[in-house]
Amino acid sequence: MSNQIDPTVDPYGYLGIARNTDGSITRIFDFFAKTPACSDNNDSIPVLTKDIPVNKSNNTWVRLFCPRKVLDSTPIAKLPLIVYYHGGGFVLGSAAGSTCYEFCTNIAVKIPAVIVSPEYRLAPEHRLPAAYNDSMEALQWIKSTSDQWITKYADFSKCYLMGSSSGGNIAYHIGLRAGCVDLLNPLKIQGLILHQPFFGGTRRTPSELRLANDKIFPPCVADVLWELALPKGVDSDHEYCNPTAGIKLELLDKIKGQGWKILVTGCDGDPLIDRQIELMNILKEKGLIVVGEFSNGGFHGYEFHDSSKAKVLFDVLENFLTSL
Repeated sequence: MSNQIDPTVDPYGYLGIARNTDGSITRIFDFFAKTPACSDNNDSIPVLTKDIPVNKSNNTWVRLFCPRKVLDSTPIAKLPLIVYYHGGGFVLGSAAGSTCYEFCTNIAVKIPAVIVSPEYRLAPEHRLPAAYNDSMEALQWIKSTSDQWITKYADFSKCYLMGSSSGGNIAYHIGLRAGCVDLLNPLKIQGLILHQPFFGGTRRTPSELRLANDKIFPPCVADVLWELALPKGVDSDHEYCNPTAGIKLELLDKIKGQGWKILVTGCDGDPLIDRQIELMNILKEKGLIVVGEFSNGGFHGYEFHDSSKAKVLFDVLENFLTSL
């Protein structure tokens, strides 16, 4: 985001976009620099990456992250599979983004794990549920692909859906869909990792009121993103935005029956924390296995800017995965 523009004064300018009279937007500049994939098996590269098309008509694809050391292991020791959805408020960002690249690389090394990060269509050109549909299609691609990085090195019985911010929102909604789909076999999802998931609602929460003038991700910026991402004609109490407004018990029962474990992380410097905790508590009340990890201070997206906070997050993630 732009440090030169006050988000509470000009949320569109802060996001680097301009609203056109026809309702479309112009992305004036892209805060998310991109890093190309590199599959050169060079000793200096700890994680190899490559991009593979999923749906050419929609220009969607996945970026694969594979720890280089697993390629040399004898016998082959399969690693957990993490499907990671990038953030950006459904309007910005990419699986090729440099922040996403560094984050997924660190997870692949730390855990270690094979990571698949789907590229999904962005709003408002493609409003929700386009991102959900693309993300679900990516899961179908994973379960049927013949790519050796997946078939040889990823353990299909240990698959986790993870996302940051809007990616956390996607992981939650795709989890609800995937829990009711038997067609994903042999892919077996074991849990969800929702890091600072992006949710909203028509009424401000205490944390949103307390942090109304937050300089990183104030509620007015979230409002703009939801206005651009949600289907036309609905408000922010729509289930895509406010999952507590329309809890689907039959879907939660499916997840509960499969024994999934859910990790929700956040910090009290993020205006979204109350919504994250509210969802976590509802899921617990419905009998799901939920772990909450919430820290003091911080801000939305802290892991991309504070290496010490990122390390704590990686430790939390490692403990969560090894406890399953």
